Amino acid sequence: MYTVGIDLVEIARIEKSVKSRRFVERVFSEKEIALFSSKNNPAPSMAGNWAAKEAFSKALGTGVRDFSLNEVSILRDELGAPYIELSGNAEIIAKRLELEFSVSITHTSQLAQAVCIGYSKNDRKGE
Repeated sequence: MYTVGIDLVEIARIEKSVKSRRFVERVFSEKEIALFSSKNNPAPSMAGNWAAKEAFSKALGTGVRDFSLNEVSILRDELGAPYIELSGNAEIIAKRLELEFSVSITHTSQLAQAVCIGYSKNDRKGE
């Protein structure tokens, strides 16, 4: 089974929203906040993570329902590639559906976009 989610957001919209500490804490995990604090201009990354969370919710098939956005951490590996780390209800729902996720993020100076693919653990190559 494969599912797909996609989202596109204006960076300026997120840049304005993240001025509210309440918004930041409601949307982003502590690990993400630490990631953003290491950047000179965190707005494109924050917008990319927002888009990835929205894309994840679409690939999950529920929208943002029964879990909090800060339970979906969009982090980067040692090469800078994004990956999803789930906790709380988001993790419980994904496990119940037996889905794992892959995410890709891109941005221009004005827009950030993300695509998230959900796949059944049983569909992974080599297993």
